[in-house]
This record gives sequence, structure tokens and C-alpha cells, in this order.
Amino acid sequence: MGTTSSPRPRPGREHGQPDPALVSGALPPATSAEGLTLDPDRYRGGGGGMRILLWHGYLLGGTGSNVYTRSLARAWSRNGHDVTVFSQEPHPEEFDIGEAGAIRPDIGGQLPVFVLDRYEGLNARRLQDFTVAERDRYVAYNAAALREHLPADLVFTNHVLMGGPVGAATGARYAVKAHGSELEYSMRGRPELARLGHQTLAGAAAVYVGSAHIRDVLTEICGRVERVYELPPGVDTDRWRPEPREHALAALIAESRRDQPNPGNLRERLPDDGNADRLAAFLADAEPTVVYFGKLSRNKGVHLLLEALAGLDARSVIVGFGEDRTELEANAPPRTLFTGPLEHRHLVHLLPLADVSVVPSVFPEAFGMVAAEAASAGTPPLVARHSGLAEVAARLSQAYPPELAHLASFEPGDPRDLRAKLEALLLLPPDDRRSLGLTARQVVVDYWSWSGVAERLLDPLRDRPVRTVTGPGR
Repeated sequence: MGTTSSPRPRPGREHGQPDPALVSGALPPATSAEGLTLDPDRYRGGGGGMRILLWHGYLLGGTGSNVYTRSLARAWSRNGHDVTVFSQEPHPEEFDIGEAGAIRPDIGGQLPVFVLDRYEGLNARRLQDFTVAERDRYVAYNAAALREHLPADLVFTNHVLMGGPVGAATGARYAVKAHGSELEYSMRGRPELARLGHQTLAGAAAVYVGSAHIRDVLTEICGRVERVYELPPGVDTDRWRPEPREHALAALIAESRRDQPNPGNLRERLPDDGNADRLAAFLADAEPTVVYFGKLSRNKGVHLLLEALAGLDARSVIVGFGEDRTELEANAPPRTLFTGPLEHRHLVHLLPLADVSVVPSVFPEAFGMVAAEAASAGTPPLVARHSGLAEVAARLSQAYPPELAHLASFEPGDPRDLRAKLEALLLLPPDDRRSLGLTARQVVVDYWSWSGVAERLLDPLRDRPVRTVTGPGR
């Protein structure tokens, strides 16, 4: 793993704008796709391998954009592209990124984040609390690390901020993936950051959003942005797949025995100590089981799920870490097991043991990735019907039998509707529920497998995008 030297920021920029001398080297952008979306029904790979520098400002473990980055690196490298990942992950060897290389840039110790978490060896502060000079310094460190590995066909960066400024400062052709967290948690209501986002996206060869909801949020916050392509994230359908119960439980216990010791559960980013024995006992019998995995916060709606579970004949496994864990545990009904965060190596075996996976978020989501992963594992997801989650629910509802279509989603923020839908799913005959899970999996295979998604991301940059109109004003 390489670490870059510490470059000095170039002087003369104001308000966090990228250095024009660096941006001027960008290649002409592709024809605008504003109002259009890439067709998710077609795989259009081929055209030869590309050299891609994939920049992500954070880690590779956990959920969300971290998973997106490592999954994209793995898919691109398996598809024959030459990929190098730039992130702050101290242990990239622990993650499957295919044949991609891994670099950890020296960023001077200061990390701009959207939600405060702990990062080993770094001082994490909210992006909106960084000064202009601090933002510029962060961009300069990262851009210098990327420039050391040019030339490349593409610099692909994550998050409007700070991915847009970093990509622009390399002087190479760059594309930006908007994930939503930067827009909602840091840029909304902050005109200076919104202007910076708009300015740096203007030079991007492509801007990607994972859903129509995020396209709307991007326009609302940053103004009109050209060359926007809508393409949901991908799912590794070979890894997330149904398993027989006995095999899944044995594999989950075996993976949990590989976990690092975590006495007293003091390291919140590690699985809870003793999970192997706890999970073995808790899941020993085939009883109705509900799973949640994600951040433990009120924004994610975990409190609604716990309220909905009260009185239901079901047990629940709550996976994740976060500032609200203590409060949530105190208010959890009996037969609830908190595990701390689990990695994909655990989750691919936990989900086949569940009858339902719930995504109760009350905050807008770019895309229902955890719902898609659960569906791929053959576990019917039940999601709050809003933002990017609603788009996942719509696909599932269309594929479900008409009499069960309403069981893909529930009214946002309503624990009574959530309880009613949960009860209906859990009361289905086991064969019907398994059939529903297999239908959900087929939706994921058809629309969201990583191999196809990874190649469709590159279509606009091959100057031959597939385009379909998605409706008035889009």
C-alpha cells in the first residue's frame, strides 16, 4: 500500500474553486444526457479495457459508498479494466477488490466527513466546518496522489464534495458519483458548498446518480447540472444468494469465530465480542426472524422497527453501530439481538436465515442498496416508501403477485403500518414466502447485478450511451 508525499496547495484560488490551471486539461465532456437515464435492462460491455483511477475519500469496510467503491473496483477489474483504488482504508488487503491496486494518500491528518465517526489516525470533522484553506489543502493532497498515477482513461470520484474538486484538480478526464449523504448532511442549506459542487461538476465528463430522487436533490441543491446519468448501484448476485438454513447458520458461526477480540465491545466498528456463541444460541431454532443492518440512528428508523416488533411473534437481529445504540437497546423488545457491525462475509449468511429484512429509514436514501442485497439473498425486503427506497419497492411490487404487491413497502414513519406489513409477511406459508424471496432475487439479477452496472457506468465515456426517457422533466 502506497502513501503519497505531502504536496503544497497551489495559491490563488478563492471560495474553494479548483485551480483553473489544473482543470483546463480535462477532455471535452460527452454530449449532455440531462433529462435522460441509462437503460437498466441492457448490458453493453466491451470496447476494450480502460485504465481507471477510482477515488474514494473514506474506508472500504461497512456500508454505503464504501461498499460501492470496493464492489465497483472488483467488477471493473474482473471485466478487464486496469483499476487503482485511492481511499483512506488502512487494510485494503482485507477486502475483495479483485485485481485492483490500492493506494492510501497522505491527506495531512484532516478528513472532511458528512456524519461524525471515528477514523484511525485521522481527525474527522464535518465538511461544513472546514475552512476554504483546509478544503483546498485536502484537495491538493488527493489530487497530487492521483496525478502520480496518470495518465489514465478516467478518474472516477465519489461524492459531489469532495470528489468533484479532487477530480477537477487532477487535470484529467473525470466523472463524479453523487451518493446523497454529502448533499443532505453537508451541502443542503449551505450556498458556498452548493456553488462549489456546481462549479466542479460543470467540468465532469459524467455525473452519476443512483436514483431519480438523488437526481432531483442534486438539481435542487446544486442547480442545473449537465451530463447527469441515472444508474442504480450494483449487487454481487453471486455472493448474495439463498442458502439452506443449516449451511447458512454454520457459515455465519464460522465467520463470527474469525472476528477480532473486542473485550467490552469498546471498538464500535468491530463485531461484538462472543457473537459466534450468541448467534448460535439465538438462531438455533427455525423461528420467524426479522433482520435490520445499517447505522444505528434515528435517521435510519431503527426505533420504528423496534416499536413495530413489540407484540409480534418474531425475533430480530439488529446489525450495526452508531451513536443511538445504547438508547435503542434499552427500548428493544424481548428476543432482540444486537451484534454490532458485521461485514459482508457475515451478512451473506445471516440474511438467508431471515424471513424479512426491514429498511425503515426516515431520512432520504439515494438507493435501497441494503434492500437489494437482502432481495438477492432471497429474503423479502420491506422498505419505507420514499426517496430511492421507493424505486426499489416499485420494481419489487411490479414483480410480486398482485395480491402481495403491497408487502414490498410501508408508509414512512408509521410503525403501525410497518407492524401490519411485517405480520402479513410472517404469516405467509413458508413456501409462499420463499417464492416471494426468489422473485425478489430475480429482480436484482435482472436490474442490479454489478457486472452490468459497472460497464454501463462507462458507456457515456465510450461516447455511445444507451438512453431512455424517464418522464416529463427528466
